[in-house]
This record gives sequence, structure tokens and C-alpha cells, in this order.
Amino acid sequence: MKPPQRILFTVTNDLSYDQRMQRICGTLADAGYEVYLIGRKLPNSLPLAERSFRQVRLRCWTHKGFAFYGEFNIRLLFFLLKTRFDAVCSIDLDTLPAGWMASLLKNKKRVFDAHEYFTEVPEVVHRPMVKLFWAGVAYIMLPFYKYAYTVGPALADVFSKKYHIPFGIIRNVPYAIPSVEFREKHPKILLYQGALNEGRGIEALLEAMTLLPHGFTLWLAGEGDLSADLRAQATSLNLDNRVRFLGFIAPEALKNITDQAWLGLNLLENKGASYYYSLANKFFDYVQARIPMLTMNFPEYAALNQQYEVAVLLDDLNPEFIAEKIQELANKSDLYRSLQTNCDSAALEWNWEKERSVLLEFWKNV
Repeated sequence: MKPPQRILFTVTNDLSYDQRMQRICGTLADAGYEVYLIGRKLPNSLPLAERSFRQVRLRCWTHKGFAFYGEFNIRLLFFLLKTRFDAVCSIDLDTLPAGWMASLLKNKKRVFDAHEYFTEVPEVVHRPMVKLFWAGVAYIMLPFYKYAYTVGPALADVFSKKYHIPFGIIRNVPYAIPSVEFREKHPKILLYQGALNEGRGIEALLEAMTLLPHGFTLWLAGEGDLSADLRAQATSLNLDNRVRFLGFIAPEALKNITDQAWLGLNLLENKGASYYYSLANKFFDYVQARIPMLTMNFPEYAALNQQYEVAVLLDDLNPEFIAEKIQELANKSDLYRSLQTNCDSAALEWNWEKERSVLLEFWKNV
């Protein structure tokens, strides 16, 4: 009997918190493919939960900068060369070199998954030599790719024009949650979930908290490069009793936390095309929890909000403006309930149960 087709997905994270790749790999494994998800082992990596697909973590000596990316791609290349596969899917540019080389040497199918606009993220866009390097990787390698996809229509259009290859769209949406009973929530918990990194608007959010009454509490679920600075800022603003740093939260536990929130936050500075064209999974997580949100008036969010008005859109991250919009939602219960009702309708459309068919059709074509 012919063995099932084997697909290898490659990322640079440690796999523990990557809900997107867990959904993608789980769906393909359930459809009969043999799936590997390959990432890296960190010193503080948690044990991996058992999944329907195989998980592999490569151990590196280095963990930052070009040294890390070089070492990881070399280790990944050797792993790919000694492992049977029918297709390799590189997630973002930082795993593309190894996937590109291995697929050429073994004459196998190759797929590119652009989770973000990698050369335009804040960590890259202001570093000319780093940006030039990754732009060169894309320029040299992507012409060899026939199959590619990204998370939203705006990025798909940008990438198709930039790289001259077609990009499909597979949105990063969560599994559907049945309708929930609407209830009053006290205190009013403002929830941000995601990395505590540059450009996420969290500094302005902390400033906004000083302008809001004590009935509002802010929960930050995640860690990142600014974790220490943000904790220090919260202390300097006398917000220690009103701001909770929850740290890294496992996906299963995060759902329970999201359900307790009154308002979801998806704030971004326009510090590069990656953020401007982003479509964060937290947007859809808030919708599934039937929680209205405060989000940016960027193309993807504005387009979705035209379909179902589930959010208040922000044009900038002025702390006074943020506080004003939050207070307005608290004062206008009819507006809040309308957004909540729209979340209930949108949740029936924006879910993985519907999006999975797009993924399966894409891989069928591959």
C-alpha cells in the first residue's frame, strides 16, 4: 500500500503556543496526510502536548540574530535532507532557505506560508542591512514557488504584485464556539492577548488606564521584548492594582480568560506595512468569545467591520482618544450590546470549521 503523502511544516518558534499551526497541521492530519511540524527547542520550552501530527523541535546553540537564523536553517536543512517528504511548507522567510534548498535537491513540492509581511515588521524594517538580507532571500527564492498563501486579502494582493506569484488566502480563525449567554461583567476587564513587543500600542494603553475610572481593569496575556519595561511603566503610573500581567498562557486556558473580558484590544502602531496589513488571530478570538473590541482602522479590520460591525475602530493611539472610546462604550450600553450581537452573527461565519475547507482545497491542488 502506498504510504500517505507527507507534508513538513517549518517554523522558528517552539510550537507550544502556535494555535495557527496546530489548527493547520491537525486539519491536514485528520484528512489523511502524514504531517510533521518542525520548530526549535528553547531552554524554557514546555513539554509538547500530544497531537494528531508529529512534532519535532531542533535544538540550537544560539537563540538571537543572524547566528540563530543561520544555525537553525543549517540544522533544518540536514533534517529535511534525511527525512522523507512529499512537500515542505516554509512559514515566513526565516525558514525559507532550508525548505527551498531541500525541495530543490530532492525534487519535491514546495509551499510558502506568509504569516506576516516579514521584511516590514518593526524588528526588521528599521534595520536596513537586515531588511536587505531578507528581501534578498525572498527575491532569489520565491520565484521557484508555485504555491503560496497568506492570512488575508490585503496581504495576498501586496505579495502577488511584489513577488509575481499567486497567493491564496487562508485566514487565521479559531474553532467555532457555540452561542454564549450575554451577561453583565464587573469589573470591566480590558484584555490584550499577544506579544508584548514594540508597536503593539501597549505603552499608550497603560497611559489611557490612568484616565479611566477604577472600575476598569487591564489584563495582558503574553510576554515579549517589552515585558520588563511595561511592568516598570505600570508601576510608575501607580497601576499595579489595576493591571495584571498574566504571562504566557496555554491556548486552552486562554479561552477561559478571554471569556471573562468585557472588551478585547487589538492595538497597533503604523510602524510598517506588516502591522498596517495585519489580520491578527486575536481579532477572531474576541469575536468567537462574543466580546466587542477596540481595534485599528487598518484595511483588513475595516473591511471585516463593514461585514459585521464588531469593533470600534481607532485612527491613532492617543491615550486620551483610547480612554474616550472605552468610556463611550461603557456609557452607551445599546452600542455595546449591538456590537456583541454582531459578534454572535460573525462567529458563525469567521471560524475554522468553514475555513478548513479552503485549506484542504489548497493542499489538494498542491
